[in-house]
Amino acid sequence: MAGKDEKPESGADAQVTARTGKSRAGTGKTRAAAKSAKADGPTTDSARAAASPAAGPAEKPAPREAPEAEGAKTAAATGAKPAGGKAPAAKTGTRNAAARARAAVRSDTRTGTRRKPVAKGAAKPADAPTLGAVDDALRPLGATGPAAAAEAAPARAPAADVPAAEAPQASAPAAPALGSQTAAFVEAAFGPGSRLPEQLATNIERIESLTQRLISALSQRKPHSPGVEMPGPDLFATATSAWMKLLAEQPERVIGQQVSYWGETLRHFAEAQAALARGTLVPPSDEGPRDRRFSNPLWEAHPFFNFIKRQYQINAQALREAASALDLPGMTDRRRIEWFTRQMIDMMAPTNFLATNPDALEKALATEGESLVRGLENLVRDVEQNSGELIVSLADREAFRVGENIGTTQGTVVARTPLYELIQYKPTTESVHEIPLVIFPPWINKFYILDLKPQNSLIKWIVDQGYTLFVVAWKNPDPGYGDTGMENYVSAYLEVMDRVLDLTDQKKLNVVGYCIAGTTLALTLSLLKQRGDDRVNSATFFTTLTDFAEQGEFTAYLQDDFVSGIEEEASRTGVLSAQLMTRTFSFLRANDLVWGPAIRSYMLGETPPAFDLLFWNGDGTNLPGRMAVEYLRGLCQQNRFVREGFDLMGHRLHVSEVEVPLCAIACETDHIAPWRDSWRGVAQMGSADKRFILSESGHIAGIINPPSKKKYGHYTSDAGFEQGEQAWRDKAQYHEGSWWGRWRDWLARHAGGMVEARDPGEGFGPAPGVYVHERA
Repeated sequence: MAGKDEKPESGADAQVTARTGKSRAGTGKTRAAAKSAKADGPTTDSARAAASPAAGPAEKPAPREAPEAEGAKTAAATGAKPAGGKAPAAKTGTRNAAARARAAVRSDTRTGTRRKPVAKGAAKPADAPTLGAVDDALRPLGATGPAAAAEAAPARAPAADVPAAEAPQASAPAAPALGSQTAAFVEAAFGPGSRLPEQLATNIERIESLTQRLISALSQRKPHSPGVEMPGPDLFATATSAWMKLLAEQPERVIGQQVSYWGETLRHFAEAQAALARGTLVPPSDEGPRDRRFSNPLWEAHPFFNFIKRQYQINAQALREAASALDLPGMTDRRRIEWFTRQMIDMMAPTNFLATNPDALEKALATEGESLVRGLENLVRDVEQNSGELIVSLADREAFRVGENIGTTQGTVVARTPLYELIQYKPTTESVHEIPLVIFPPWINKFYILDLKPQNSLIKWIVDQGYTLFVVAWKNPDPGYGDTGMENYVSAYLEVMDRVLDLTDQKKLNVVGYCIAGTTLALTLSLLKQRGDDRVNSATFFTTLTDFAEQGEFTAYLQDDFVSGIEEEASRTGVLSAQLMTRTFSFLRANDLVWGPAIRSYMLGETPPAFDLLFWNGDGTNLPGRMAVEYLRGLCQQNRFVREGFDLMGHRLHVSEVEVPLCAIACETDHIAPWRDSWRGVAQMGSADKRFILSESGHIAGIINPPSKKKYGHYTSDAGFEQGEQAWRDKAQYHEGSWWGRWRDWLARHAGGMVEARDPGEGFGPAPGVYVHERA
C-alpha cells in the first residue's frame, strides 16, 4: 500500500524501476550511504542530498512533522517493504477519480472499521492527490502535513536501523494547547498532525466555553402559553381548507402555479450553468425595489451568491402568489396569512445564514474567526439578559445612564404612589403660564423618551417655553400587580390632576396623552364629562387610537387565539412581560428590528450602537395582567369606546363625550397607530374646537422632532372632519420643520396669563425618580 498510495517516484521512473529491478540496487546504495554517514559522524548537506535521491533542496528547516510524515519519508528513503513483505510493482498511468475516492475511504482511519497491521516505519496509506490538496489549503493557516513537510524540510537520509520516531526533527514553535474537543475538531476537519494558528485555536476554545454558557442561559427560559408562540389551529385549518377548495375548484390554477415555479427555477439554473461554462457571469436585470440586504457587490458579481439571491427571490415570489391565490372567507384571515407568509420569507433570506452571507464570511476570514466569536458573545449576552429569551439588543446598554447622560432635565418628584411618581420640572424662565401642563406618557414604555438629550428633549423645550410642567413616571409592575386594571389607571389620572391643581393653586389644567396613555386620557375625559367635572381646559393627543375598527398590522395579533394566549399568560404570571411585547412589536418590522440587528450583532460581531432612541426602545416595562386583557378585549377587539360604550367605574364611556378643546398629532408612517385610524377617532370626538396635525416620520421620530433639527415637516388642513381622512389629506398644506412651534401657539391660547415661576422644592428626590430605573 505504501508504494501504491505514496507515489515517491514519478510514474515513468517507477516503470523503469519495476522493469529493470534497479530499485534494490538503489536501496542498497542508500543503506550503505546511511551506514557510512552514521560511522563518520554528521553528514554535510551535499552528502544528505546524495544519500536521498528522492528529496529535493529546501530553503529553510521544516517545522516538527507528524509521525506519519516521518515514517513516510523513512520508508521512501530506505526502500522499506510493506508489512506483507513484498513491495508491489508501481502501476503505470494515473488512477481514475473513482479509484482514488475508494482508496481515500479505505485509507482514512476515521471512516474505516478495521485496521491492518503496518510495519514499523512504514508510511500511512493515503491518497496523495487528495491529501496534497488538503495540505495546500492548510498551508496558509500554518498547518503542517506530509506535503508541507516535504517541501520545507532539508534533504536527509535517516539511518536505516533508526526507528522513524527517533529520526532527527527540526525545532518549531510550540502550538497552542488545545482542549480535547478542539483537538478532535481539528483532526476531523484538517487531518491528523494539523496545527491551527494561535488566534484561530484560541477562538475555538472560546466558542466551546460560550456554547456552554448559551446552553445554560437558554435553560432559564420560562415556558409561555402556546397561544402567544404561534397562531391557533383555526388559522391553519382555514388556510388548508382554502387551498383544498382552490385545488378542487380550480386545479389548473394550482398546477399552473407549480409549473410556473418549476419552470422559473429550471430556467434560472440553466442560465447559471451556461454563464459558468462561458466563464462570464452577467447578473440578470433586477427591476424591483432596491433591497438593502443585498448591497454587497458579491451578490451581483459572484456566481454562487448571485445564484442564491435570485433563487431566493423566485421562491419568495412563489410563496406570495400562493398565499394571494387562496380563497379565504374574510379579510382578517387573508391579512393574517399574508403577514405570516412575509415572516417566513424574511426569515429564510440568505443573509440570515452564515454560509450564504458574503459580509459575514469576508469578516470571519479577515479576523480569523474573531468576528464570529464576538457574535457568539453578543448572543450569549442577549439570552442571559432576557432570562433565556432571544431578543436582539438594538443599542449598547452600557452607553447610557438615565439621569446621567439621558433624562437629565432638572425636576423634583413631588408625589409617589404604588402606581406612579409625579415629577414637577424646575422652571427655566422667570414667569410661566398660569395654567399648568401635565403629560401622561404610555406605561408600555418609559417616559424619558420625551427627555433623551437636551437638544431633542420635548420636556426641556416645553419648560423653556414658560410652562409649569408635570410628567407621570409609571411603576414597572411585577406579578403582584396582576389585578391592576384600566380602572386603576383612570383613577390615577384623576388623582394626578387633583395633586397638580393643589400644588399650583389652580382650578384648570391642560393635559397631554401619548399612545395608550392618550386612549386612557380619552376615557378619563368622557368620565369627567358624565360627572360634570370641567377641570381640564384642553387636551393634546400624541399618536393616539380611540377607534380600533381597522387593526392594521396588528391584525395578526388581535385575534382570539393570540389574545386568549395573552389572557392565559397574564393569569398565570400576573403580567404581560416586556420581553413578549418587545418581540411582538419587533416582528412588525422584522428586517429592521430583528434580522438586520441579529446579522450585525451575531454574524459580524459588532457591538450594538450607542443610540439613545434604540436604548429606550429596549428598556421596556411589563403590563399588569388584568389591564392588558381589558385593553385588548374591550378596546382593541370589541372597539366598545366608539360603538356601544366602554363600561368603567360605573359609567358607560363613549368617544363622543370628549368635548374639551383638543389638538391631535399623528405621524405619517406610524405602523403602531396609523394616522388614518387616529384621524377617524378624533373625527368622532364631540369637541367643537379640534385640530389635527400630521407629522412626517413614524411613531417616535415624528413626535421627538425638535425645531432645531429641521428634519421632518408636517401637514395641516382646513378641510374639517366631515368628508373623511383622504379628503383632509388631499387639501392639506405642507410646512417645513417641526410641528412643535405650531402646537405651542395653539396651547398658549389655552394656558392663561403669565405668573411668577413655580419652584418644585425638594419633594421626594430629584428627577427622574426611582421608578424609571426598574428594569423588567
